[in-house]
Amino acid sequence: MTWLQTIILGIVEGITEFLPISSTGHMIIVSSIMGINEEAFTKLFEVCIQFGAILSVVVLYWKKFFDFSRWQFYVKLIAAFIPAAIFGALLSKKIDALLESSLTVGISMFVGGIILLFIDDLFNQPQIDDDKEISYPKAFIIGCFQVIAMIPGVSRSAATIVGGLQQKLTRRLAAEFSFFLAVPTMFAATVKKLWDYKKQGLTLHSSDMTMLIAGNIIAFIVAMFAIRTFIKYVQKHNFKAFGIYRIIAGMAIFGLLYAGIIKSGKEAEQTKSAFVYQLHQR
Repeated sequence: MTWLQTIILGIVEGITEFLPISSTGHMIIVSSIMGINEEAFTKLFEVCIQFGAILSVVVLYWKKFFDFSRWQFYVKLIAAFIPAAIFGALLSKKIDALLESSLTVGISMFVGGIILLFIDDLFNQPQIDDDKEISYPKAFIIGCFQVIAMIPGVSRSAATIVGGLQQKLTRRLAAEFSFFLAVPTMFAATVKKLWDYKKQGLTLHSSDMTMLIAGNIIAFIVAMFAIRTFIKYVQKHNFKAFGIYRIIAGMAIFGLLYAGIIKSGKEAEQTKSAFVYQLHQR
């Protein structure tokens, strides 16, 4: 990775992490366009800079995060985190394989966009506008929606916001709870990715560490602005604009795949090769 690529990915992560447009999907496509998507360090970098983004949540909402008298708040986050923790551990290898598939990202972006076009009409009677009113079962159900986001391109933010709306949270509170839930989820993902990197016998050199730190700082700064802007937006507008963007982005990815500018991923390439081989055998 070059310094320019580090800056680009840091900005992309900061902008997209908390918007319902899939940060992972965007980074997979951007790194693929830059030709660095198959590098081991790039895969580590794309996960670890999410830590910088989640720190922006802790800073912006520090009063809630460090008010230890509200212990129920932490229990709700744990309840919401449990489903992703379980499925993440069980499906780790499958998730890693999907993370290499640009085709999966394109399909998820497109389908998710269609869902966001109608989500406000489906859940248009919110009743909860304070996180104190979120029950433990509701928090757990929202966490179950987060499991869907293990598919690249779905968007963790989109999935948990939809889960919040389904549990009758207002758009603002659904977005904020999604931000809060990102903290334990992304922290755990970062630790696991670093551990897996070490288990593979790979070493982080000083230049790699410098790029990781820089990427986290960039993601942190950009995410601060992205969160504030997003919260102001959803208080006055619906999610249709994000749905339209996702549909356009999904179609753009299909176009890039068709033109050969980006690859569909190892898993998709293997499936395609097997299919072509069977055709020739007939």
